Amino acid sequence: MTSTPRPGCSPTTRTTRSRRRSSTTASSDPVPPPVLGVDACRAGWIGALLHDGRVRVLVAADIAALVAAAGIDVVGVDIPIGLPDAGRRTSDALARSRLRGRGSTVFPTLARAAFEAPTYAEARAASLAATGLSASAQSYALRAKVLDVDGFVRSRPGVTVLEVHPELSFTTMSGLRLPPKKSAAGARARRAALRAADVAPPAYRRGGGYGVDDLLDACAVAWTARRHATGRAESLPAEPEVFSDGIPAAIWV
Repeated sequence: MTSTPRPGCSPTTRTTRSRRRSSTTASSDPVPPPVLGVDACRAGWIGALLHDGRVRVLVAADIAALVAAAGIDVVGVDIPIGLPDAGRRTSDALARSRLRGRGSTVFPTLARAAFEAPTYAEARAASLAATGLSASAQSYALRAKVLDVDGFVRSRPGVTVLEVHPELSFTTMSGLRLPPKKSAAGARARRAALRAADVAPPAYRRGGGYGVDDLLDACAVAWTARRHATGRAESLPAEPEVFSDGIPAAIWV
């Protein structure tokens, strides 16, 4: 999803720095540095810390604590980053168009005023005023998570933060339309896709405050973060939009 480095530090600068610290193989391909993929869960956030194809699971109540525990330079997050002042984001439309019948999994990103509204009724009014469109309940339900990440990004954390949509990552890595993620068949297909992409998803353990789908989504986000760290990720759109918050808005895959 959107690359959000500190002001004055571009995504390219951050990626180059990661490459310099990485050793190279005999074929001169960069060895990916550790990266973090993050998804929302009941406990707050689940992180998939990916290094050398292996994943270590981290859980924290807020995004800042999770990233601090990981100690990495590139983090991908499944949450909108870069909130529009009016209208809809180009990145959401492009992601939907690539998902071949699964576009409904990309919720429309509300205007900043709608996410900042303390109640859903106020969010609907704010959205109508800003865009002429009402705010969907599904999008507004993400409010706490969106504002958590928004505050983290605007605090200038010193890491590259990417917006990533896991369903788009799974579609890209597998080339397939996978079964619904909450089904047993969907979980098996996603584990197989991750293993084929050199990401070894850990076994699911109950009681951690996250679901099987949260764990696998975090692993898919980490896959995209690794692609970004090695200069292989694609930005949707190619030239990110920038709204009044100054944060480049794009979904990475």
